[in-house]
Amino acid sequence: MAGIVQELKDLYKNGGALIRIIIINCAVFVVVAVVFLFSGQPKSFFMDKWFSLPSIPSDLLHKPWTLITYMFYHREIMHILFNMLNLFWFGKIFLMYFDERKMVGLYFLGGITGGIFYVGFTNIFSAVFGVGILMGASASIIAIMFASAFHVPNFKLFMVFIGQVKLIYIAIFSLFLYVVMIAGSNNAGGNLAHIGGAVLGYLWVKQMKQGMDMTKGFTWLIDLFGSLFKRRKLKVTHKRPPIDDLEYNKQKITNQKEIDRILDKISKGGYESLSKAEKDILFNVSNKKN
Repeated sequence: MAGIVQELKDLYKNGGALIRIIIINCAVFVVVAVVFLFSGQPKSFFMDKWFSLPSIPSDLLHKPWTLITYMFYHREIMHILFNMLNLFWFGKIFLMYFDERKMVGLYFLGGITGGIFYVGFTNIFSAVFGVGILMGASASIIAIMFASAFHVPNFKLFMVFIGQVKLIYIAIFSLFLYVVMIAGSNNAGGNLAHIGGAVLGYLWVKQMKQGMDMTKGFTWLIDLFGSLFKRRKLKVTHKRPPIDDLEYNKQKITNQKEIDRILDKISKGGYESLSKAEKDILFNVSNKKN
């Protein structure tokens, strides 16, 4: 058991943002499962009250943190299993074209947008949807999926019994199912959140193509959770051993020959004929003299 825990610690420490988000989701699930087993509350689980997103706006005002916590909160094994598998697959595709910081920002922004869709539409059409709670990372994952699908629509995935399918077709068919299942399933609120994540993912990648990043103004939250998702880098300091006078003079002569060569190149072809490395050498020498 201790070995498994240590392996998970090493995986979290050395893994990227995608792996860390998955581990955090799984860790929360394990804690919730343990508490659930010993709570004796199979029908009304008290942790729902504090971590799931309520559909009633007044409840959300008293518990605003649930707009974030709900996207890490799962209670059923199949729910978190499918969510984490989808996050891994679509997250890997996303990271082929964008950096980890954007993925983390999109995860949060997609989840928040999905939560807003859920609360907004369940209250606008309260007679249809009623009162409920929302939990799970689906909206966040769907935002990442749709951003990937509209950025590289021809990217192909292998699907069992079907074969190679373009990512854009998977995204569009998924959206069609979310819309249809609003009226035909017992998870209408969840499908509203899915649509919110899809809309956000589409808008994000469209704006990215125009040079605008919707997650840029959202960096305060990314920075808040940055230590959780950012890969740690070891700081290595190299101390150069002291050199004697002979070695110093030898280096000085070598450096002067390089400067003379660069100056001769300028006299023949002008400053623009220099490479970036040669320009950097001149710049550094000039700074030392100043």
